Amino acid sequence: MVRTTSEGTAAASDAGVAARSLKELIEAELHMPFPLLSSPHESEVAAGVDNWLRDRGLSDDPQVTAMIAYTRPAELASRSNPTMDPGLLQIAANQIAYQFVFDDHAEDVGRRRPSRLLPMLCESIGILRDDQPPSTPLGAALADLHRQVRERCTPAQAARWAWNSREYVHGLLYEAVAQTDPRRIRIGLCGSIRSLTAGVEPFHPLCEAAQPAELPPEELFHPAVLRLRRLSADAAVWIPDLFSAVKERRAGGVINLALAYHHAYDCSLPEAVGLAIRRINDTIREFERLFEETRPELSPDAIGYVEGVAGWIGGCYHWSRSVPRYADTATVPVGP
Repeated sequence: MVRTTSEGTAAASDAGVAARSLKELIEAELHMPFPLLSSPHESEVAAGVDNWLRDRGLSDDPQVTAMIAYTRPAELASRSNPTMDPGLLQIAANQIAYQFVFDDHAEDVGRRRPSRLLPMLCESIGILRDDQPPSTPLGAALADLHRQVRERCTPAQAARWAWNSREYVHGLLYEAVAQTDPRRIRIGLCGSIRSLTAGVEPFHPLCEAAQPAELPPEELFHPAVLRLRRLSADAAVWIPDLFSAVKERRAGGVINLALAYHHAYDCSLPEAVGLAIRRINDTIREFERLFEETRPELSPDAIGYVEGVAGWIGGCYHWSRSVPRYADTATVPVGP
């Protein structure tokens, strides 16, 4: 049974209650039609993530262990995919954990010299595209994830997973280049890079695999379904940008929607977050309208797929509100 809790109620959304912190501002202003749901398999999947990281040698580094405790990958997987079976959910949680480790390592390696990223990125592309053998622990973890996906998904779904994962890898190089000259990064360019580094779209083939039957191409590539997928992925990654803006600004980050507005309009961080919220609200409302218009044309499996993709919007929101990684958002005051 899918679990639901009262945490889904925004703390500052009651009429007449002014937001006192950046976190309360987000909770009060963001349009969030998706309730907090979680999988009954979350605790066992969390244990599975710990075992997988240990078996792959990634948790030998104490910093990785601490980072996983602060990011809670199984919680994000559970809240984004509350109805997914435990096998697929374990793959999703493992992949989230891997992406957190990979992303943090890429950020450290390429901070000042993007060219230093090339060996680890080329290794990843070789594994995903050509089945090349890994040469590092991170590469071995990616190869094992690829194996898990191919064993569970159809060949076409696994191919889409590999393609979307390569897009994510390329995005990390673009982000590193952007960090070297932040003045050139405008809102549109930030959004383009963020859509790659989000790492959300590699999970869409898992949403396909969760359906009783494989979707035919005419539904999977229906223009409206493609648009719904884009809207969902954008909203899902822009929401954590709201909560991570404090942390990213402190670290000198550039590829963050709220910070893009902050730099473009030379405004305060709360004002920039407000501008970003407007864009996210428009995106979510467009998703809702288009899904309702398109639903009569879709099969039950296609509807289930779109609902699975949409789960990442609510999942990313409810995870961002409670994860220790973004706790600083509650300490930033707003107001006159």
